[in-house]
Amino acid sequence: MRWFKILSVASCGAVCAGAILLAMPDTAQTQDRTTLQAPAAFDSIQDKAARSRALFTETAKVYTHPRCMNCHPATDRLLQGNDSHPHMPLASRGDPQTGRGATSCGTCHSAQNVELRERASFRSIPGNPRWAVAPIEMAWEGKSIGDICRQLKDKNRNGGRDLAALHEHVAHDELVGWGWNPGTGRDPAPGSQELMGKLVQAWIDTGAECPQ
Repeated sequence: MRWFKILSVASCGAVCAGAILLAMPDTAQTQDRTTLQAPAAFDSIQDKAARSRALFTETAKVYTHPRCMNCHPATDRLLQGNDSHPHMPLASRGDPQTGRGATSCGTCHSAQNVELRERASFRSIPGNPRWAVAPIEMAWEGKSIGDICRQLKDKNRNGGRDLAALHEHVAHDELVGWGWNPGTGRDPAPGSQELMGKLVQAWIDTGAECPQ
């Protein structure tokens, strides 16, 4: 789980952190957060910048979902589950400069989801060939959706990606795609990776504006 091996902005495992929900606009809080609207749902917003901000707010349903947020914690302690509780057993990001002290994800996680047959508090163990925690500069926990937006656009905090590479990552990266196929016992991220990719592209096409 060495952080410097992670290529994900959205490795995409935590329930929307309470701090994020409090920081989100009232309109975003009252929306159905279990589904994603298609880009066409925002065509009626005449102001291009306002439409761009609305599109990002829709994508934020995914960024702030447990499947993404759990792997983008603000502290050294990783999160897990639909309720974003501290990872058990203890799992640590390690030193942000050297990776020293990081927990090896491969000890428990394999290249694919593993269904459990024995009795346990969880029903499956998630997996992916590149399973890892996002580096600390990619932490989203506790941030407003506007802050997450600005972070995603910042090459110093998004893995060096321009907007085209960011779209490619969200729309096609298989580790990001795990968020919609998380294994038994975990709620998938809203919508689908294909729809998320379309929303991100529409957000870019309208100027990649960020909410406040």
